[in-house]
Amino acid sequence: MSEARADAPCAVDDRGREVCLERPASRIAALSPGATELTWAAGAGDQVVAVVAYSDYPPEAAEVVSVGSHTRVDLERLLALAPDLVIGWVTGNPAEQLETLESLGLPVFMIEPRTFEGVASAVERLARLAGTEAVGNAEAMRFRGGITELAQRHAEAEPVSVFYQVWDEPLMTINDEHLIGQVVTLCGGVNVFGALPRLVPRLDEESVLAADPEAILAGGMGEENRGWLDHWTRYPALTAVARDNLFFVPPSLIQRPTPRLLEGSRIFCDKLEVARGRR
Repeated sequence: MSEARADAPCAVDDRGREVCLERPASRIAALSPGATELTWAAGAGDQVVAVVAYSDYPPEAAEVVSVGSHTRVDLERLLALAPDLVIGWVTGNPAEQLETLESLGLPVFMIEPRTFEGVASAVERLARLAGTEAVGNAEAMRFRGGITELAQRHAEAEPVSVFYQVWDEPLMTINDEHLIGQVVTLCGGVNVFGALPRLVPRLDEESVLAADPEAILAGGMGEENRGWLDHWTRYPALTAVARDNLFFVPPSLIQRPTPRLLEGSRIFCDKLEVARGRR
């Protein structure tokens, strides 16, 4: 095998496939809001030429051409932008569309971080492909350091039983394997539905009432929407309601597997500290 060029970057994606480029990517298509955010975190925002709907962070992403949604990409429009790297989402993008792009010779790098380390690693790998290692590696280090500091700070914290509401109709939560479930554990919380087998289980209200969590946290459908929490006040016997432990966490900080998860985790941990103080 011939030796690869020194400036020909390679990285293994979250499918376990090695993706190699002839040179660092200069025209990147990010096919999910999370992929967009991670690419910017890697220092490659200036190289992004295509995004999809709801790619709202950082604000500069709104200036980039949208080529549809993460569930249906306008392939003709995307190809017209001549990307030299496509960043896909493992479970979010249609497999047949990504296969079409690969069949046309476009490098497709699939990501979907499922752990804190996965977030940091995704930033580093994207930075390698984009030739922006200095920025990406520093951001990954910042994220790892912040998560480690939170873990150490809350290692001996008194457990708090937690229900995290990820959706309202149908009522949905997360288990311990989900990245948000890992945030609950990081902060010294005990997820009352953590043992359920599905990453995002569906529930009924009776299950929540029976679990009687000490704290309920939710993001709602917007950055300032507490409506989902207000719903639980009709059950004053719930421990979380009786102690006023109904906490809002901005969804963009907790529900996207990007470096902003560190900020969301800090907020989450602070809320559980409040709950401990109300015993």
